[in-house]
Amino acid sequence: MNPIAAAKSRLILVTGPARSGKSEWAETLAKQTCKSVIYVATATVDPTDREWVERIEQHRRRRPADWTTVQQPIDLAATILASPPSSCLLVDSLGTWVANLLEQEDVSWEKTLGRLLDSLAVAKSDTILVAEETGWGVVPAYPAGRTFRDRLGTLVRLLGAKSDAVYLVTGGYVLNLTEIGFPLPPNSL
Repeated sequence: MNPIAAAKSRLILVTGPARSGKSEWAETLAKQTCKSVIYVATATVDPTDREWVERIEQHRRRRPADWTTVQQPIDLAATILASPPSSCLLVDSLGTWVANLLEQEDVSWEKTLGRLLDSLAVAKSDTILVAEETGWGVVPAYPAGRTFRDRLGTLVRLLGAKSDAVYLVTGGYVLNLTEIGFPLPPNSL
């Protein structure tokens, strides 16, 4: 079964813990659209961090040569709005994007979050978002860690409510949460 065709979705959220295979699953879904794929990398490259450079290279090596890569660590909304209808936008990852904006004060963050959600509501391309699940452990002992966890957790929950399909990838398995689960009633996040 082709999950893209079956879901006829325009917005897909792929979430899970670190090293679970969520990026690989998102890449599989992007290939199945048979559209031109625009891979949106939210990471910034620090050439002095060899381990980080190698992680980024692993992702690059996996991607087909005909995919377009766009580095966009900050303004995801603009990239989403600029994507043509004939494309599939794969954003990897929202956790890195949130981390890039962690210095924003709450008011600025709320505006940034609003712009992202608004852009997704009117996006012309299929969009696949990859997000980490960070709230499955202890509450971080430092303020920046709590802010990161809370912002990403809220973002994932908001996107899950708006997505046509939500996948959880963990332990090397993919679960389609929209098929086996049910959404929480709306609340006032």
